Amino acid sequence: MDINLPKKPPISAYRGRFWLGLGSLFAGLLCWQLTISLSGLPAFILPAPADVWSRLARAITDGSLLTNSGVTLVEVLLGLLSGVMFATALGYLLAKSRKLERVLSPYLVASQAVPLVAIAPLLIIWFGPGMFSKVLICALIVLFPVLVNTVVGVRAVPHALYDLMNSLHATRRQILLKLEIPAALPIFLGGLRIGATLSVIGAVVGELVGADSGLGFLINVGRGQYDTALVFVAIFTLILLALLLYGIVAFIENRALRWQEWNKE
Repeated sequence: MDINLPKKPPISAYRGRFWLGLGSLFAGLLCWQLTISLSGLPAFILPAPADVWSRLARAITDGSLLTNSGVTLVEVLLGLLSGVMFATALGYLLAKSRKLERVLSPYLVASQAVPLVAIAPLLIIWFGPGMFSKVLICALIVLFPVLVNTVVGVRAVPHALYDLMNSLHATRRQILLKLEIPAALPIFLGGLRIGATLSVIGAVVGELVGADSGLGFLINVGRGQYDTALVFVAIFTLILLALLLYGIVAFIENRALRWQEWNKE
């Protein structure tokens, strides 16, 4: 039996996306420069793109950008990994136990009702200004979206498939690996994409509250010295990190869910 693999988009489609993205970037820079030229705003309020580029080169040359970006990246990765692992395990338990969900739901909802900016100072006070508090903040902000998507994904598995697996005398482990994980994976990865971008926010919030390194620390330094170009450099680096993490998750999703495209053929 022949299996028709999904067709890849033509090269011209990739080229079209590239030129569209490049044109959008150029238009944004042009609008930025025009805003400065027409408004006459001073550089400490809104620096020109050339000033930001020059400050970026200096930050790379003196090593401050790479060093602080590395610190933030480590915090984000550790927080994302720990948050996803805990959220997945807890989400699976909640999906299987309505009683446990009723007990923990008020606490989970309350944790999201309080802004992270209000919780971050407490965590810095309790656990110190080191990396652990930043990782904990990242894990907390990742927890809820991944947990909710895990619960929804596991509960979305059709009961008929459970009956089929039971009729085949499948073990609990086989049901988990062969049925529940593949069926819940699309929804879970959707939550992971959200969590990957939110983890960057968590790290920066912790660094803004109290830190001596990281991109949030660079933002504080730039703000205190009225070095607005440095603030822009740190912000653009954060955007790049978020896009990188989002792209990695999207790549994993594309690879892991390729079987869905096969089923459509």
